[in-house]
Amino acid sequence: MSNAHDHADSSPLLRTPLHALHVELGARMVPFGGYDMPVQYPKGIIAEHLHTRAAAGLFDVSHMGQAILAGPNVAAQLERLVPGELRDLAEHRTRYTQLLDDNGNILDDLMVTRLPPVKPGIERFFLVVNAGTKTADFAHIAARLPELELMPLADRALLALQGPQAVSVMARLFPGIEQMKFMSFGAADSKGGPIFITRSGYTGEDGFEISVQDSAAAAFARLLLDQPEVQPIGLGARDSLRLEAGLCLYGHDIDTTTTPIEAGLLWSISKRRRIEGGFPGDERVRLQIENGPPRKRIGLLPEGRAVAREGADITTPEGRIVGRVTSGGFSPSLGRPIAMGYVEQDFAKPGTPLALTVRNQHIPAIVTPMPFVPTNFYRG
Repeated sequence: MSNAHDHADSSPLLRTPLHALHVELGARMVPFGGYDMPVQYPKGIIAEHLHTRAAAGLFDVSHMGQAILAGPNVAAQLERLVPGELRDLAEHRTRYTQLLDDNGNILDDLMVTRLPPVKPGIERFFLVVNAGTKTADFAHIAARLPELELMPLADRALLALQGPQAVSVMARLFPGIEQMKFMSFGAADSKGGPIFITRSGYTGEDGFEISVQDSAAAAFARLLLDQPEVQPIGLGARDSLRLEAGLCLYGHDIDTTTTPIEAGLLWSISKRRRIEGGFPGDERVRLQIENGPPRKRIGLLPEGRAVAREGADITTPEGRIVGRVTSGGFSPSLGRPIAMGYVEQDFAKPGTPLALTVRNQHIPAIVTPMPFVPTNFYRG
C-alpha cells in the first residue's frame, strides 16, 4: 500500500505528531503528501534499508488517513465501492483492496479491517488510506454511502515497525502479540489511550502498523527507539524496501489510468466478487480477467549500474516504445538497479528482453517476476 502525491501547491506543509522528534534525530525533511516528512536520517538510506531487512525499522506514517466506517451492513455497502471480499472478512482481520471509479480504474488503495460491533446490527470497519488522497477518499465514501457514519480519526498517529526483529520488540511491550496472524488486528490499552495494532506493512518484512493517540505518539516512538533492535527509517528507505517487495505506490504505479488487473492485483479480488461483480467498473474488470488486460505491470532487471527512474521509456531491443517505467531505483539488498512499469501485454512474460531509455542511452533489461527480494510476511 502506498502514499503518494508530492507537494505541488503553496499551502503550508502539515506536520505529524513526531515532527519534533524527526528534527531532533537529525532527519532531512522533505514535502510529501502535503506533510513535512523525514526522507532519511544521518546514517543514510542504504544503511536504513539494510537495517530494516536485518533487524527492525520504525517509520512515521501518520500522514496517512485513518477512519472508522460504521452502520448496518457496512461490508455489503462498502463492496459497492471496492472489488475486495468484505462480507466474509472475519472480525479482527484486515484486507487490502482498492477504491475504483466507474471505469474500474484505481482512485486509491487501502486497508480495511473488520472491528467487533459495539452494539447489535451495527458493523464497524477501520480504514487506512493514502495521504495525498485521504480527503478525496473520505468525501467519495461519504457521498456514495450516506446512510453510513464515516468518522475520520484525525487525532491519531500511525507508526510502522518493520523487520524480522519487530515481533520480539513488540512482544516485549505487548506479551502474546507474537500469536497475531499476518493481516490481523488487535487493540491494547495504554496510559496514552487505546492502541490499534495490525500485523501488516509495506516493506515485504514481518511487522506491525500501530495507531496511537497524537498526544501519546512521541512517547511511544521513543519507547520503541529505546529498544536495541530499532532505528528510525525515512521515506527514502521506505520506497526502496517497497520497490524490492514489488508493492505499488499510489500516484506512481497505480492511479486513475490503471485497473487492478493491469496492476497485477487480481489476487486481491475473490472468486465470488469476480463472478458477481457489483463494484464500479466490474464489467471492464471482468473482461480484462477473461481476455487479459492490454498492458501489465512488470518487474525489470536492467544491465549495468544506470538507474531508470519513473517516466523512462521501455522499448523493444530494436527501439519501439512498448511501455513506461513507473518506479525505479537502486536495490540495496541486491546491490543493483531494479524497476517496475507497464508494458503491452505481448511483452510482459518473464524472460522477455527489453530496453530502458536512460539519458538517451538504451539500457538492456529483462522482464523478471516480482517481488525482487523474497517477502518475509509472518504466516503463522
